[in-house]
Amino acid sequence: MFTAGILTISDKGSRGERHDKSGEVIREVLSNMDVRIVNYEIVPDEKGLIIEKLIKWADEDNLDVLITTGGTGLTPRDVTPEATLAVVDRIVPGFAEAMRTESLKKTPHAMLSRAVVGTRGKCLIINLPGSPKAVRECLQVILPALPHAVETLKGEAGECGVAEA
Repeated sequence: MFTAGILTISDKGSRGERHDKSGEVIREVLSNMDVRIVNYEIVPDEKGLIIEKLIKWADEDNLDVLITTGGTGLTPRDVTPEATLAVVDRIVPGFAEAMRTESLKKTPHAMLSRAVVGTRGKCLIINLPGSPKAVRECLQVILPALPHAVETLKGEAGECGVAEA
């Protein structure tokens, strides 16, 4: 069991002008795992607000996983990767690389994703795109590695690469 938070970054969503379908997809996909979602919020595409939420949820609320959706593209308002990079201690490039690689099989637009994944203390922060379809596809790619990543961060995993007897 691990704890998670869903942070949707959307100007329209934060004003109540758009329903958060991407956040719902994250909740649905995680419901099939041993995950307890303890935080959920929609914030506008404001770097300072995103940073504030990431720090609070990682440091004060001690979430194991923090999943963002939205703000990873090329518009001037897309600042989620910059906010994430401002707060993480370490980058975990394999997650983002795997998501982009798999997404490229479906659309060349996957090259436009600037999503990053990193750790802040014992919290894994994952940026996902804003579209519900892309969220589902990207989560399916990383889900097999997610429990082990969380266990490793929490210091609960056995040694990697050691064969079991």
